[in-house]
Amino acid sequence: MKRVWFNHWFSTSYRLIEMMKDNADEEIVIIGSNKQKDSIIQKVCDEWYQDSLASGMEYVDDCVEFCKEHNVDVFVPRRMMVEISQNIEKFNDIGVKVLVDDYSIIKLLNDKAATYDYFKDVKGISIPEYFIVNTVNEFENAYHTLKGKYDQVCVKFVKDEGGMSYRRIVERSGKFSSLKIYSSAEMTFDAYKEALSEKESFDDLMVMPYLPGKEISVDCLKTANGLIAVPRFKGAARHEKVEYRDDIMNMANLIMDKIDLQYPCNIQFKIKDDIPYLLEINTRMSGGLQMSCLAADVNIPNIALNKLLGKDIDWQQNKREVTVSYIEIPDII
Repeated sequence: MKRVWFNHWFSTSYRLIEMMKDNADEEIVIIGSNKQKDSIIQKVCDEWYQDSLASGMEYVDDCVEFCKEHNVDVFVPRRMMVEISQNIEKFNDIGVKVLVDDYSIIKLLNDKAATYDYFKDVKGISIPEYFIVNTVNEFENAYHTLKGKYDQVCVKFVKDEGGMSYRRIVERSGKFSSLKIYSSAEMTFDAYKEALSEKESFDDLMVMPYLPGKEISVDCLKTANGLIAVPRFKGAARHEKVEYRDDIMNMANLIMDKIDLQYPCNIQFKIKDDIPYLLEINTRMSGGLQMSCLAADVNIPNIALNKLLGKDIDWQQNKREVTVSYIEIPDII
């Protein structure tokens, strides 16, 4: 029996936990914790706890104590993954295996500008033009430089998760049309500049062309038997098409060859003028991983768990091109 702890994951991890528990050789007991005490994830966990509300090193130390108290064998972190990776020796010392990549890699990929610099000279990988700015004047200059070359410009803070800071900059005087879109999706240049003006300087902000094409999310895992890579083409609706385009697969393979990611990760591309550009690389299981696994008939969470435990699981990826979706099912917590 192996006791596996998930700390504060998003709700779609429900299915990831189910897949990880689908283990042939031994029982997998899932321990879940969350800052949201009533999270639906508890329904698929064997044990459920309130996650520590601490932050920084205090949270890392709380995680170590939690592992000791609950006899954790494997830790699958999402919350504060970077800090946990940086202090992985604390978990190694108590015999806990952590499903997380090397700190130097996570630190690099958590910085979008550093990621682009790392890959920009790799032949076959397309990187969008960008500027990193820290003041209003720098933002204004970068915006006008890019606006002279491209239709639209977008912005995002370099250190961000889930695209929360992403904004597309638009130029329109009327406000009525803004009532028909998500309020966070777009901002006028003047409004964004005014918001930035509240700070004399701010954290690294990336200014780059808006890429209007489809977003492609490639779920990946390196194994002893080769690379698993499943590309999902995302649209505005809930359905996503799994399509093995040569250019996308070639870029995903180049990226995975270039950087030593050993555990589940997610590479995101965006298309402009039929050219896929690298957006970012997430060093964790993605929210849509369960759709990739269903489409490809491959259990990435369980294969990754066994890899961490030193076991190679045989797998065969079904490279069929299908459309996948999901439905919401109500449940009582």
